Amino acid sequence: MPRLRTQLGRALVSVLALTLTATGCAGSSQATASASPKATATNRVEPLTDTPEPRLPVTVTSSDGRKVTVRGAHRIVPLSGSLSEIVFTLRLGDRVVARDITATFQQAAKLPVVTRGHDVSAESVLSLKPDLVLAETTTGPEEAMDQIRAAGVPVLVVDPAQGLSDVGPRIQTVAHALGVPAAGRQLTQRSEARIAAARKAVPHSSAKPRVAFLYLRGSASVYLIGGRGSGATSLIEAAGAVDAGAASGLKKDFTAITSEALVKAAPDAILVMTKGLESVGGVDGLVKIPGVAQTPAGLDRRVVSVEDGVLLNYGPRTDQVLKSVVEQLYGTGSGAE
Repeated sequence: MPRLRTQLGRALVSVLALTLTATGCAGSSQATASASPKATATNRVEPLTDTPEPRLPVTVTSSDGRKVTVRGAHRIVPLSGSLSEIVFTLRLGDRVVARDITATFQQAAKLPVVTRGHDVSAESVLSLKPDLVLAETTTGPEEAMDQIRAAGVPVLVVDPAQGLSDVGPRIQTVAHALGVPAAGRQLTQRSEARIAAARKAVPHSSAKPRVAFLYLRGSASVYLIGGRGSGATSLIEAAGAVDAGAASGLKKDFTAITSEALVKAAPDAILVMTKGLESVGGVDGLVKIPGVAQTPAGLDRRVVSVEDGVLLNYGPRTDQVLKSVVEQLYGTGSGAE
């Protein structure tokens, strides 16, 4: 049985591991993002105005401790949706020759996919003759990554994002490796300014809403509630809310949903990924999950849904995610006061 790996961050690594345990190989394919992303105006990245010219070679330290020398950046393979988003937003998307299955934004849609499920295919990557591979510490299997390195391809490993504070450092790490540090600083400033503006629009209230992040894959019968470390806490808190799962004492990244866990979390709203909500039959199906209907969120049918490929990326589009969460959580226009 092939090992499942995710490029959505450490949060979903735990989820997919639980999915594999609970459902076996038959259900594992249901825990991935769509390989055919919808091309919509809201599912695009916004590149910088000017195209930077990489100044190479550069030598950088990878998160795995290796020294990596990047001599060329003409054929780039980012092995996560988040890393792809950064490269495209730096206006170097024309140099990207492949995508990971979690790169679901429009500009990357026509690129060949080099992952099977969430496992990297070394053969597919090498067939494209890349001069740089960008990966995360959760990218695997390790045998495939070793095969890529053995072929002489530089592999830069970046720590997965866990919260809003990771946006700038990840952008600058990628930009430095690509030989465009000035563009990295420019994109960092733009991203952080937009996030700050989105945070200012959050309504202030002494009674902060409690939001539970649920990971749902109905076709695989996987229903999980996020705790501290799920990856969603930073986003929820930035939206002026409380992570209900973490506040209720859930120490694991994710825990199987039970009526008892939901009652203890007592969420006023539920945060889900769009495809996860679709997989259970929308809000009507969500409230049929044991315990959901008994929560304030279930009673009010108060659900916040964000597209899978961007929710936990913590990158150049995080301000859009935060705005969407705020608008859905408080009502359209409520944050503008």
